[in-house]
Amino acid sequence: MQRCQWATSSPLMQAYHDKEWGCPHHNDHALFELMCMEMYQAGLSWRTVLNKRAAFNEDFNAYDVKTVASMTAQDWEPLLNDARIIRNRAKLAATVTNAQAFLRVQQEFGCFDRYWWHFVNGQPMINDVPEASMTPAQTELSVKISKDLKRRGFSFMGPVAVYAFMQASGLVDDHQNNCAFKTKA
Repeated sequence: MQRCQWATSSPLMQAYHDKEWGCPHHNDHALFELMCMEMYQAGLSWRTVLNKRAAFNEDFNAYDVKTVASMTAQDWEPLLNDARIIRNRAKLAATVTNAQAFLRVQQEFGCFDRYWWHFVNGQPMINDVPEASMTPAQTELSVKISKDLKRRGFSFMGPVAVYAFMQASGLVDDHQNNCAFKTKA
């Protein structure tokens, strides 16, 4: 079976590619976890983040957004000693800040899914990706969404992280054209 080039480096990457990446996610819980994971990736490899995913889930109460939003520095600062996760103070603090902003978006829109998917009118954008090197790191839309997220109090969600979140959550289909998982237009 043909897959995107990046997905062939390990069984973990392959499983993520085949079962999650680029699939339209509409569950707020899944969207919050994916958002956090993309935020953690800044400056790191995706493989590193995936390898630490289980520990992050354990440390952040399976990404229960209400529980994470109520965490104090006293709750999350001990995580700086957990070698199983990415121990970046700013990213750990942003997990809590973003949970609080996520709840505000849910309150305003009824759910984060409605907010997130309105940027593409509820339909994934299917991009022409002949080869991996042709996938953009950011787009005009990711810049626009990043600005809106920042205005709403999110942090570590710059245009590159937002575009990666768009890919992960299925807002855009950036599977390579020859990938078996590419959405057929």
